Amino acid sequence: MELELRPRTEQVRIYFARTRDPEIQARIPQRSQTVEQALEDYRRSLAPGSDSYGRTIWADGVYVGDVWCYCIHAEPDPDAMVSYCIFEKDRWGQGIASRALEQFLADAGPRFGLKRVGAFAYADNPASVRVLEKNGFAIQETFEEEGRRSFYLVREIEETGRLDKWNTE
Repeated sequence: MELELRPRTEQVRIYFARTRDPEIQARIPQRSQTVEQALEDYRRSLAPGSDSYGRTIWADGVYVGDVWCYCIHAEPDPDAMVSYCIFEKDRWGQGIASRALEQFLADAGPRFGLKRVGAFAYADNPASVRVLEKNGFAIQETFEEEGRRSFYLVREIEETGRLDKWNTE
């Protein structure tokens, strides 16, 4: 399978519509409740100094999901949070999320000079926890969020040299 990460565009409309599926919504919390909010978040991510950065995920030429980091902090201890979603459910279980996250971190880590990346996952979503663990994340904390057992996972990133933070293309 050919896997490619591409720049995000206003495809955020497609992403928003596809992630309205109740099965997907049960797996990932989502901040935007309307397509307008999602578009505004996307447009803010393009501004100089934005604290978020994302890519679209393409498998065999088909748009299947997104991967992004947010809450990017540059100094004094560069870190960020990461999230991902494969909205094409017939592509679940094919390793797409694991491979996309690996590629994304190889780009975002040096791009922002990150020393560590964190992620949240619901405990009742073991596939997502496995994706993170395959990419070097380890559970640091277990907690309850909105009545659901959740994990906070962290991955340390090797020093690879910092690229210009504002060069996102």
